[in-house]
Amino acid sequence: MRGLERILELQDLDTVIDRLEQRREQLEAGEELSSLRKEMEEADARLGELRLASDSITVESNRLEHEIASMSDKLHAEEKRMYDGSIANAKELEALQHEIANLKERRSRAEDELLEQMVRKEDVDARAALAQTDAETARARVEEVGGDAVRELDQISTDLAARRSERGALVPAFDEELLELYDDLREQKH
Repeated sequence: MRGLERILELQDLDTVIDRLEQRREQLEAGEELSSLRKEMEEADARLGELRLASDSITVESNRLEHEIASMSDKLHAEEKRMYDGSIANAKELEALQHEIANLKERRSRAEDELLEQMVRKEDVDARAALAQTDAETARARVEEVGGDAVRELDQISTDLAARRSERGALVPAFDEELLELYDDLREQKH
């Protein structure tokens, strides 16, 4: 029975060594870190798109504000001209009233459009804040996993050395034929 316990102990050691080597290969391949880096890049891209959209809305809002200010100035000047008594001709006065009505309507449309832009900007800025948080979280996770991977690789190397040493101490106790049979079966059965 003692021989069976020793072969099972060898099998346990080999299983632990295989798992450690597999984990080391995963870490060295950087699959987890690569996946996290891809997530970070996607988060950064979303953040960049939202910032560009916000900048575009700001530019459009500024244009509308200048347009509204210009129309207001022109409207004020036309109203002043209409009421200062310098226009005596009825047709000219009627044309001026029509121009003032047009200016008021255009200014109203521009103000409505400006309000829509402000609402869009609030929405985009809120989404950008969330995207900023996501990007920072992803970046921190990449840094954490990168550091953790290095520490884990060091730990795996230490554990592998210890397990191989245990295996090296255990192997001489076995008959060579039994050890060959064990290794052959282990290879066949994975």
